[in-house]
This record gives sequence, structure tokens and C-alpha cells, in this order.
Amino acid sequence: MRLALVGFGVVGRSFAKLLQLKAGELASKSGLMPKVVCVIDNHSYSQDSNGLDLGKVLSKKNRSGSVGLPKKGLSSSEIISNTEADVLIETTQTNFKTGEPGFSHIKAAFQSKMSVVTANKGPLAVAFQSLTELARHNNVYFKFSGAVGGGTPILDFGRSCSKGDTIVRISGILNSTSNFILTHMERDALDFKSALLYAQREGYAEADPSLDVDGFDSAVKLVIMVNYLTPNKVAMRDVDISGIRGISLKDVERARKTGKAVRLVASADSKLKVSPELLDMTDPLCVSGAYNAVKFGCEFSGDKVIVGKGAGGMETASSILRDLIDIRGMLAARGSTSC
Repeated sequence: MRLALVGFGVVGRSFAKLLQLKAGELASKSGLMPKVVCVIDNHSYSQDSNGLDLGKVLSKKNRSGSVGLPKKGLSSSEIISNTEADVLIETTQTNFKTGEPGFSHIKAAFQSKMSVVTANKGPLAVAFQSLTELARHNNVYFKFSGAVGGGTPILDFGRSCSKGDTIVRISGILNSTSNFILTHMERDALDFKSALLYAQREGYAEADPSLDVDGFDSAVKLVIMVNYLTPNKVAMRDVDISGIRGISLKDVERARKTGKAVRLVASADSKLKVSPELLDMTDPLCVSGAYNAVKFGCEFSGDKVIVGKGAGGMETASSILRDLIDIRGMLAARGSTSC
């Protein structure tokens, strides 16, 4: 299977390392023998139809910040369109407003008859329906389990819950950064600002944490889940969003005295919302630190909960690999000789 990688930051590099580590196991257990024929970052690219040496590409990126040749006016989408590959791995930076550049990368891949695996939430937030339809039109596969939950298979679990049943409610802790901050306010008696600074030092929060702490990341993931797992078709404008900036240490301490904890909860039932809520300490959704938890309420079989770590380069890379294995199986089932 020939792969093209666009985006070579933390997740992209983690995926390349995972391919190296798991090469023998992938071949023996899954029949997957991936060959990376193109790697693209912001300013450079490297191509080899016979397969790139990922160790050399990673080393060059670490030394010089480049993966190969300068683009010299070429766009990443043009490079993708001119690459002979079976699957595009798209891990560029998320843009919640326009979905770019990920949207154009995915579109170029579909039009070139490539399947796509992405962990990029932006294109899914702004163009879920059009991208899934474009994939169907071009008879290719579109997988994105890493966009919600990092390495925790939340979307796959939700799809399993919906087999023979209907998901009527979704609620969950979807943002690791906010959960990490609230947990340390609770455990260490920190105010919001101090807990945020701690999260930034530990690598759980960006220099600009707005998307996380103001609830937008959770809202995007909620929109993806609803569109993917239910018959409803929703957009970001349908979500009532409140973040955690206004949560004080007094709020957290008051909740703790009553056996509760403040958590940023995303929910979808009669309406979609993201807001801080009080959860009982015994509630399965009341996870700590960088963990995520989602409860799917099913019409006939009741509630089902999945819990797992929601962030990290290797965790997200593992979900990309899981999706790739699924695509390999689907290609093999329809008789493709290139998998």
C-alpha cells in the first residue's frame, strides 16, 4: 500500500515512527506492507515511488526542519494530485473556521482516487457532508477516528453501539486540556490561571488555549459525532458553547464539598451544547487529567461508556494506523492488488 503523508508535525512524525516500529507486526498480523512514497510539510516535500527511508526523512526534519526539496510555489494539493498513492494521511493543523488547508488536501486526494485517513477536525467540522459524498462519488474510503478521542476509538465504539439500535443521546468529556486544568484546580487548589500555566508547561495546552478552554474543540468533536453516528445533520452554529474561563477555585472547592466535580461536558439530545457541569464523583464520565469519556445513550440497550486518554502524538498516530488497517481490509475485500 502506497502512502502519502501531508503534515509532519507531532502526529505526522509519530505516525512515521509507528510505521517503523510496527513494520514486521503489520505484515504478519494484518497483511499491511505500507510504503511511504511522499512526505509533505509546510515548506518542503520528498518523493520516491519506490518508497522513502522514513528514518532519513525524520532525521532531516529534526536537523533542518525540512523533509526534502523546497516547494518553490507548488501547493501541497498540487503535490498530492501528482503523487501515485493509495491513501493520503492528512495531519495538518486544524482550522475550525475554513477547514483549510486540510479540506483542499482531502479533496485533491479523493479526486485522484486516493482514500484518506485524517486526524484533522477542521475539514470535518465545516464540510463533513460534502467530503463524505465526494469519497463515495470517487469510490474511495474516508476514515477519521483520530479526530475524536486521540487513540481512544470513540467513533468506532459509537458505531458499534448503533448497530441494531439507535443512539438517542451523547454526552462526554471531549477535551483533554480543559479536563487537565479542572482536575488540577481540584487536586492542587490552583486558580484557573495557575492551572492553565501548569498545563502549558506540561504540554497539554497551547500558547493560545482559546479553542480548548472556550469550548470550541469540544463542540467540533460533538458535531463530528452527531453527523457520523446519528441521522441528524448539524453544524457548529447549532451548538450552544460555554467554556471554563469563568470557573473559579471557589466553584471547584464548593463542588468538591458536595461530592461533585466541575467538568466541561459536551452533550447532544434535544439540543447541542458544551458547558461546565457538576458531575458526581462516581459518575463514569467524571474522569481526571487528560482522559476523555463518552456516554452513548441507546434507545433499546441503554447507556454505554468508553474511557481513554484523549491526547498525544503516539496515541493519535495509533488511531491513524487502526484506520489504515481497516482500509487495507476493505481494499482487499474488493480485490485491490495494491494493498
